[in-house]
Amino acid sequence: MKATFDVAVVGSGFAGSLFALLARRVGRSVVLLEKGTHPRFAIGESSSPLANLLLEELCRRYDLSSVAPLCAWGSWQRRYPEIGCGLKRGFTFYGHETGRPFGADPDRRDQLLVAASPRDEVADTHWFRADFDHFLQREAEREGAVYLDRTNLLACRPAPAGMRLEVERLGRLVAIDARFVLDASGPRGFLHRSLGLPESGFRGLPQTEGLYTHFENVRRMDAMLPSMGGPPPPYAADDAALHHVFYGGWIWVLRFSNGAVSAGIAAEPRLAGTLHFDEGAASWARVLRRLPTVAEQFVEARPLRPFVHAPRLPFRSAAAAGGDWALMPSAAAFVDPLLSAGIPLALLGIERLIAAVEGDWGRPRFARSLEAYEAATLRDADAAALLIAALYASFSDFELFGKLTLLYFASASYAEAARRLGRPERAGSFLSADHPTFGPELRAACDAALEGGREGGLAADERTRLLARIEAAIEPLDVGGFAVASRCNWHPVEAGPLLAGAGKLGVRREDVQAMLEETGFFPAAGARGSPARSVAGTTARGADLPERLRAGAAPRRV
Repeated sequence: MKATFDVAVVGSGFAGSLFALLARRVGRSVVLLEKGTHPRFAIGESSSPLANLLLEELCRRYDLSSVAPLCAWGSWQRRYPEIGCGLKRGFTFYGHETGRPFGADPDRRDQLLVAASPRDEVADTHWFRADFDHFLQREAEREGAVYLDRTNLLACRPAPAGMRLEVERLGRLVAIDARFVLDASGPRGFLHRSLGLPESGFRGLPQTEGLYTHFENVRRMDAMLPSMGGPPPPYAADDAALHHVFYGGWIWVLRFSNGAVSAGIAAEPRLAGTLHFDEGAASWARVLRRLPTVAEQFVEARPLRPFVHAPRLPFRSAAAAGGDWALMPSAAAFVDPLLSAGIPLALLGIERLIAAVEGDWGRPRFARSLEAYEAATLRDADAAALLIAALYASFSDFELFGKLTLLYFASASYAEAARRLGRPERAGSFLSADHPTFGPELRAACDAALEGGREGGLAADERTRLLARIEAAIEPLDVGGFAVASRCNWHPVEAGPLLAGAGKLGVRREDVQAMLEETGFFPAAGARGSPARSVAGTTARGADLPERLRAGAAPRRV
């Protein structure tokens, strides 16, 4: 059997399916190839303000009215309550010492809460990928993409007009010719192997390992910790991407509306080897014995599926595109789940690629657009990797870790504001790495943190200078009030700093005020506020969980 398409997409996760949908919207014939079947388990679940804005812009530009409600918590719950989703009001970080309960320091020196939205209605989300990916795959199919699951891709070679994929499906051999092939199959995926592309590592980033699964009956940290008195936190701490940080690694905890909780650990090789990550549940038990407060959080928890061991998390391909092929950012590079960078990086890649397919298809400049895409994709991955490497080096110094983390939030909030104000040229590259002052200072701060990590810690005077340098680096992009010391590591979303920072964005205060009103920053007149939420726990009991949460095969079972 033979078939010919304009575009072949390998991998029907959210990125591959969304690109297939968009390619159909701009008039290209598309085949979407999947090794397994939907619904299937996947991680990479936590969105961000920039990610949701990018998805919103794609939906508006290409008239994806069915996908648009998924850009915010409120509209998602009204339109698609059956699609698993988690409320993400921000990023929560708790610093732990091995063998000791979490300190709950009264001055909040062992925690960092960074809000991403002012209220639930416009909040970000965690994507329950089994539901989310399946939804987008079906949308692509409705739009006319030919979807072939249970396919075994055997080879890829040049064809007279593009590339030929040799596929085995249900006992039949199929030759698929495509003018353009996009690999969305993840790190070390199909094209990387078939084309024999070399790997190139990230400077300073440890070769971390991962261990993760979905749980039920996970307690809420905000119900466990004693009240500190004073003003309430900017959001309920568990309605967020919750991070437990400790020397050698960190744990994530993400909650979904269907009762499932995604949790896992990413750790440096030394710690992963000591804990024997390849032993799955037994290793997770060892992790909990090191962290008493996290163990208390998981005391009643039960895994919903076998643990997955990822023995090599970091990955960087030396190439990300050719004349008639490209790797999705998630297939070109993977850094770490820390900071939830994967989804915005994937959406930036989709935005760049679909613009090339729409505007440059069939022209000589299409190849140049792919070259630009490759450069941007690898540059963004390198910037993210440098910061995350510095964060790993600072896990034992939570104050420094928190300051370095604010480099990400300052850049991300600035980029989001610039885009919403119609100034995308000011958003620049991911992490503002190309900003004339912020970019060099970001790199210098990360280099200093890495050097200190290699030498066993910075000297007191060096550390003081580095903290001051980070604060100075943030200032030109700070439209979120991150330099306000009185916040004591609790950073709400407030209109004041954004209005005061209008000049940094090249606009007037009136422009910022109008943008805030248009985007739902303020509740509509007469509208009720966000419903009250109990921090006593919203996790469903195991008997109430849908059977589909227990279905599907893990990439690697332990």
